[in-house]
Amino acid sequence: MKVSQNTVVTLDFTVTNANGEILDSTEGKQPLQYLHGTGYLVAGLEAVLADKVVGEDFEVTLSPEQAYGEYDDALVQSVPGELFDGMEVSEGDTFVAETDDGHRPVTIIEVAEEYVKVDGNHPLAGMTLGFKGVVREVRAATEEELAHGHVHGEHGHDHDHDHQGGCCGHHH
Repeated sequence: MKVSQNTVVTLDFTVTNANGEILDSTEGKQPLQYLHGTGYLVAGLEAVLADKVVGEDFEVTLSPEQAYGEYDDALVQSVPGELFDGMEVSEGDTFVAETDDGHRPVTIIEVAEEYVKVDGNHPLAGMTLGFKGVVREVRAATEEELAHGHVHGEHGHDHDHDHQGGCCGHHH
């Protein structure tokens, strides 16, 4: 079976930046499992994986547009410090904010007395990324998986829908 719309694909992969530094890898961990065609992976990677078969490997360099988008200065903003009253916040913390576009992961880049500066860009925005790996398994998605739009089962995500963990998934 080939990787195609509505197949569940299991991958081993490594992601590197333009300098060849490893940013994320499944090596020594569970492989990634996702439902193809739902936009869970970045567009450039889904395009490369289409029509691959089990055992086939892939290697691709993606521009920011094909991966997590260009860095957008407009997504950096200062918010009043009182929004964080009672919370311990420090630079580098990430949390999911409610925005007009729905939930967005944001990173705190500066903490001052009156305000906190947050960055709504994906941590990998603006970066050229290298993906390489191998297709481990391809199967048809179940009706339930299609209805929910994501993988169920032992290697899939559990139901808390926290997609911030991996760097390959889209931000929801």
